[in-house]
Amino acid sequence: MVHEIENFFGCYLLYCKNPKYKGHTYIGFTVDPNRRIKQHNTGKHAGGAWKTSGRGPWDMALIVHGFPNEISALRFEWAWQNPKKSRRLHHVAGKTSKETAFKYRFRVMCQMVRTSPWCRLPLTIRWLIQDYQIEFDPKFSPPIHMAIAYGPVKSKKVKQSQSSQKDVTSDNDEGGVIEAMSSSDRHIRCSVCNKRLGETTDRLKCIAPTCAMQGHTQCLARHFLKDSDGEMLPVEGRCPKCASPLLWGDLIRHKAGCYQSIKQVESDDDHWGDELQTQF
Repeated sequence: MVHEIENFFGCYLLYCKNPKYKGHTYIGFTVDPNRRIKQHNTGKHAGGAWKTSGRGPWDMALIVHGFPNEISALRFEWAWQNPKKSRRLHHVAGKTSKETAFKYRFRVMCQMVRTSPWCRLPLTIRWLIQDYQIEFDPKFSPPIHMAIAYGPVKSKKVKQSQSSQKDVTSDNDEGGVIEAMSSSDRHIRCSVCNKRLGETTDRLKCIAPTCAMQGHTQCLARHFLKDSDGEMLPVEGRCPKCASPLLWGDLIRHKAGCYQSIKQVESDDDHWGDELQTQF
């Protein structure tokens, strides 16, 4: 079964099967993993990276996805490619003589997802080809809110909501902003701030099967963070309606897409490096 995901932003690890270069690896960023692996295996003229061109075939063995936007994923990509240069990864030991390049890249990723700011993101670590799977070292297991998945994934285009019947109404509780709402959404309110949700896609729902809680993403984030010590991104909390314990990552994965509707753009794997180096 292929898992389809909207607003896909992922960082992947390639493994080279060419006998001449067998064991070589490559780390990249993509919004469409299926298209990207075809580009790598076709060559630079088809959009593949120059480092992989003419050295295939390549397997896309592993991908980390669930980043809120392209910039977040590109920063992760750069740090994964350059752990010795990243100021956040000084604690990561270099490659040992007994490690393959693939195992080293995997170990770096394991430590990255346990390091701020990535440790608080609702990421999914997915083995696209299970034959490459490596067991996690207990010392470097991913945080509990991160999912470990298996099998292929497909980037799904974001569908714009279309309502056959829309009304224009004014909500004085939100500063007199005029919003277009469908009749079915008109009376749904955020369980935290009690303001109308309208047709906004900026909402999350409780995953408990008997709970109808819905709320603005920012409202629920503040609700989860109310007892935290200066954290910026929630990890877990309780539903404001049914009080069920919830992981923030589960709420995000349950929603169609991730955080916001960001236009999917074409991106070359090798850009952003110089600019991101100054930040990470």
